[in-house]
Amino acid sequence: MRYHLRRQDKEIKEPENLKKILKETNYVTLAMVKEGEPYLVSLSHSYDEAENCIYFHSASEGKKLDYMRANPVVWGQALQDHGYHKGECSHLYASIMFRGEIEFIEDTETKRHIFRSMVNQIEPEPESIMDRMISSEGIPSTVVGRIRIEYMTGKKSAEISL
Repeated sequence: MRYHLRRQDKEIKEPENLKKILKETNYVTLAMVKEGEPYLVSLSHSYDEAENCIYFHSASEGKKLDYMRANPVVWGQALQDHGYHKGECSHLYASIMFRGEIEFIEDTETKRHIFRSMVNQIEPEPESIMDRMISSEGIPSTVVGRIRIEYMTGKKSAEISL
């Protein structure tokens, strides 16, 4: 079920601005549920606009993967924190929330492509580490996932322009 924003004056209506936030943030926070028990985790990501999906990587075992494998449907958030607005008792921000479903990538070349995408989005000087990351022998054993975004909404402080 989709909800409407109570403060519609804060809604980010343009799809390109929702996507811009995903492209400019370095991490997303995911909410997951397994057997009725909630779990929240933040992870580095890259956003693929053409596929409207988020890529991430992970160690090969742990609580996060247990939850993802038990229930691949997630709710996520990306936040641009622009700091406290002094004298206004307010915080300046732009954020998006999304619903998506996780699938895991097995193909090594696809994993390399995703690592390139992540390094280019997150690293200020990607050339300095790209070769080391892409040629790594660890890529085949690294877990790489894709979150296909089904629905996205966003809001921001009135003072923030995108």
